[in-house]
Amino acid sequence: MSRNARPHLHGTELDALHAVLADGVFGHGPRTERFERELARFLGVADVVAVATGTAALHLALLAAGVGPGDEVVVPSQTFCATVQAVLATGAHPRFAEIDPDTLCVTAATVRAALGPRTRAVVPVLYGGRAVDLADLHELFDRRGITVVEDAAHAFGSHHGDRRVGGTGLLTCFSFDPVKNLTCGEGGAVVPRTPEDARRVRRLRGLAIDADHRDRARSTGYTVTGFGMRAHLPALNAALGLAQLAGFDLVADRRDRLWRAYRDRLGELALPDRVRLVDLDIDHTVPFHCVVRVPDRDRVFHCLQARGIGVGVHYPPNHLQPAFADWHTPLPVTEATGVEILSLPLHPALTVDDVDTVVTALHDVLRTTSGALP
Repeated sequence: MSRNARPHLHGTELDALHAVLADGVFGHGPRTERFERELARFLGVADVVAVATGTAALHLALLAAGVGPGDEVVVPSQTFCATVQAVLATGAHPRFAEIDPDTLCVTAATVRAALGPRTRAVVPVLYGGRAVDLADLHELFDRRGITVVEDAAHAFGSHHGDRRVGGTGLLTCFSFDPVKNLTCGEGGAVVPRTPEDARRVRRLRGLAIDADHRDRARSTGYTVTGFGMRAHLPALNAALGLAQLAGFDLVADRRDRLWRAYRDRLGELALPDRVRLVDLDIDHTVPFHCVVRVPDRDRVFHCLQARGIGVGVHYPPNHLQPAFADWHTPLPVTEATGVEILSLPLHPALTVDDVDTVVTALHDVLRTTSGALP
């Protein structure tokens, strides 16, 4: 258990890669398009645009929504720095929002408080895989021309009510990096709201060239119509994604059972002033990780690491990072929870016995830790 997370392979990935190598189409091609269709079918949507990374998905989605220089985008500070970097890549600036201490997600109230006169988009981060409900603000967003761009990097497979995340009509972005619930090795996807969204994202993804990649090979020229990026998903990565998608239900079930095992074992400790489990709304969520809040987190972290327990911290608050100092704002909840959060090992290769080992070690370390959670 020396690692907090790792990819889970189903045994079909190697054959899928061999097939790509054999047919010689390594870049964007039929497998990429098939992966897009299979993702759309899984999510229950009309279209999905596969891209190179989750960060690229956020960047392209924001651009497709018209975000640019002079605009501001509301984001939680409690997220991976890629969320903020995607905002900066558009020329816009972040407006950091506070979170709920029990879920580590933004709420309608914290987003409303963070809105400014130049807000063009809001990026709720579905921390740990939990859906975020901003329905109370949608009328306000419509009046002010504010677009919601979901950062669902953790949330592939999760539900918002009776619909999957990505299938609720919002502009949604997924990550398929090595440790996500579904991996392509590297990759991401944008779920567009409309055919026009899809056209914009595909145009931006393909360097704003006005011809299909297959047509370019049969032509003496093409036209570049504006700004674009090289952000396609190669066939090799799409082949991995297709193999992963075929076995996703198994991964989702294992993650669910392990998170519930953590919840049950931690509950048996009866130490509510010493360890608090971040709530994922597990009945609707495919958990990306299992996060607890503990006192004296750094000491607990190092003690568990010394015992071979692969704990992590997801993530240091961004409004305190030097790169984003120009947009600092006091966020007392984020700052308080940011020094308490600890990610416990959670990946499909673990067993319930492994969960018992982690919780026992955590209990032993906490017995020698002074202080309690506020």
